[in-house]
Amino acid sequence: MITDFDDYLIHQASLPINQSGILNRNAYDRYWLNGFDKAGTFLFEAGLGRYPNRFVQDAHFSVAIDGVQHSFHASRRVPDNPMDSSVGPLRVEVVEPMRILRLIVDPNETEVECNLTFHAKAPPVQEPKNVMWDGGRLIMDTQRFTQSGTWEGYFSIKGRRVDVVRSEVIGFRDKSWGMRPVGEHEEGAPSKLTTDPAVYWIWAPIHFDGFCTHFLTREMPDGHAQELSASIVKTYGDGEEVPKDVLEAEEEIMASATNSIRWRRGTRWPDGATLGFIKGDETKLDIELEPLFRFQMMGIGYQHPEWGHAVWRDELEIGYESWKLDEVEPDEYCSIHVHNVVRAKMGDQTGIGILETIVFGRHEPSGFQDLFDGAP
Repeated sequence: MITDFDDYLIHQASLPINQSGILNRNAYDRYWLNGFDKAGTFLFEAGLGRYPNRFVQDAHFSVAIDGVQHSFHASRRVPDNPMDSSVGPLRVEVVEPMRILRLIVDPNETEVECNLTFHAKAPPVQEPKNVMWDGGRLIMDTQRFTQSGTWEGYFSIKGRRVDVVRSEVIGFRDKSWGMRPVGEHEEGAPSKLTTDPAVYWIWAPIHFDGFCTHFLTREMPDGHAQELSASIVKTYGDGEEVPKDVLEAEEEIMASATNSIRWRRGTRWPDGATLGFIKGDETKLDIELEPLFRFQMMGIGYQHPEWGHAVWRDELEIGYESWKLDEVEPDEYCSIHVHNVVRAKMGDQTGIGILETIVFGRHEPSGFQDLFDGAP
């Protein structure tokens, strides 16, 4: 089917744009966005994913505030036109590519709504490709960019409205695409990965005054990094727009990097972390991270038992749930993947950002031996 997008010079395959050039069933294209106030009192996150070969488009908006996390979920049949980035009352609007995006949840029966505008503080940073094999079968092949920014607008939860002021609320957003394991599990022989299932993923973008730091790693059970990236990126002021002639981030890429997570006893949730940035001249910068509060990633669909990504639900369905963060069980599959809003210190610089951790299975440097066992 030909759609409006086909009128642009953007084709990457000999197919209409609404037909993915990736034949794998798990092809996807996805927005993720978050925002938090500099005082460290709330965090909102949203995600919207298009899964054309699974015929699903889904979206989530979740807010952690005052010790409670509230989540709006929505799922629909994927629209034919890829310009339709909506799922029920939730939609993402690209106002100005790589500069301004808008996240909207219109008033609906769940009493969760928002109208939030993201303003970039720097051009996007392209991350290394994320590739994973299951024996001889490629099961993940994704590309992603991350971008820092400020927010303005409001969100409302069950009648409580919170105004979002651009000088006070910052955050990040990413855009990723490719293929990754999503949706209902496939039938057939057991995956080779089930013999020693293990994921160790750490991601930590941090806002400082005039720059952001970016860090990510994916390690094997013995601690060897299969993916590792760290950089320092120049940012513009909270009230400034990125100049239109600035197309690439001013990024200093580190020669190497390290991470040391201090895990809360009996859990796979972090109590603190140290990131080591090693420059080309061997200068080392240590970034100390102190968690302020936790956000459960199942709130935007990750490992969610009912609202998981790309899972078919109906032609259109929306839902709401909430939970007290101090009552979440730390050893459940859907609870291990978390974001923490963190205070950061690097020399005499202080900042605030996000520490993402998702660790399943064995990881010897952390002392984890089984699938869900907690830190000793």
